[in-house]
Amino acid sequence: MSAHLSRRSLLGLVGAGAGAYLLSGCSGDDDSGDPNAPQTIDWWHIQNTEPMLPVWAAAAEEYKTAHPNVKIEIQPLENEAFKAKLTTATQAGSPPDLFQSWGGGVLRQQAEAGLVKDITDDVQPWIGSLLPLSLEPYTIDGKIYGVPFDIGMVGFWYNKDLFAKAQITEPPTTWAGLLDTVRKLKAAGIVPIALAGKEKWPAHFYWAYLSMRIGGLGALQQAAKDKNFDTPDFVAAGDRLKELIDLQPFQKGFLGAEYGSPDGQAATMGNGGAALELMGQWAPSVQASSSTSKKGIGDKLGFFPFPAVDGGKGSATEVFGGGNGFAVGKDAPAATLDFLKALLSVDSQRKSAKTGAVLPTVKEATDAIADPNNKTVAQALASATGFQLYLDQAYPPAVGQQVNDSVAELIAGNKTSAEILKDITAVAKSQ
Repeated sequence: MSAHLSRRSLLGLVGAGAGAYLLSGCSGDDDSGDPNAPQTIDWWHIQNTEPMLPVWAAAAEEYKTAHPNVKIEIQPLENEAFKAKLTTATQAGSPPDLFQSWGGGVLRQQAEAGLVKDITDDVQPWIGSLLPLSLEPYTIDGKIYGVPFDIGMVGFWYNKDLFAKAQITEPPTTWAGLLDTVRKLKAAGIVPIALAGKEKWPAHFYWAYLSMRIGGLGALQQAAKDKNFDTPDFVAAGDRLKELIDLQPFQKGFLGAEYGSPDGQAATMGNGGAALELMGQWAPSVQASSSTSKKGIGDKLGFFPFPAVDGGKGSATEVFGGGNGFAVGKDAPAATLDFLKALLSVDSQRKSAKTGAVLPTVKEATDAIADPNNKTVAQALASATGFQLYLDQAYPPAVGQQVNDSVAELIAGNKTSAEILKDITAVAKSQ
């Protein structure tokens, strides 16, 4: 996400209709459109830790100071708690005014259900300041239903010191090389990989990337179209993942580990307790905020793209990930869109970028990317030849959830690769 992203192609968005997601919220006190009338914005976001939590709080305070008639009620929520609460509220038909969105199939279903506003006309005066391709996950049938403030990719974050201790001189570039890296780390008495097994979504990154590397982006798109995942390429992806699982690479207790808790995946990395994690562009900041020192491992941290799979149809320059954005609920007061504009101003985006937790979508703010790791991510995105949105957002929600659940069963050793594909296909066909 930086100017580099203008060269990136979001080829892999599989925007099939998707599922419910939203929360109850108090919509504005006045829906007359009068900008000076008392209004309350109910804002839900998932930046519930340092460094972005105080940045968003300050943005709300600054806006309220400039607009005394506007109240902003903020509810920061942990990722999974947010999704659960949003689902409940969506089913009740009562979305919040401004809320976290990853776009894709989930946003499509919200739009089709009339739960979010078509904001195409409202954002026209300023939407041109954003990287055009960053808008694709938020554009449904030519209309804009959300605005991204961040975009990036998933890759491997690694501890350079632990690699050196295991006499690993370079990051692996192939899947076989990654398995060898894991073996060397274990032989050196180092935990190879941190994983939040309890939350499921981090594990789906492995299966999704392997599916991309083996079958190519076309396989993921075709599976969504045919509603069939029971194909040789997907079986092979699960089999390759089983090779990693069989090496027992994860930290002790990983099946019960959360992502951002003091003893979770990010903290394990941030405290130097594991050599690797597969995570998005936000990883360094969450590692730091979750670590005992609140600083993480600093310049010991490095990044490399998910490796190629020998014989696979996909390229190592095809990336998997997405960004963060906001959608506007159907009953949001007029001030909501003005506040959204303020959040996407150059000044606001630069403040976000300086935290290291956000890769900005506003073109003029990309000069604020200071973190070396974020620059590395931006460079990887610059040379990307294809892009796939997170599967639990790209696919209909029931399918995305089944992918997460099924990969978790594979990781836990409860089901085989062939078995989980039958489960995912059954859910896909029921949609």
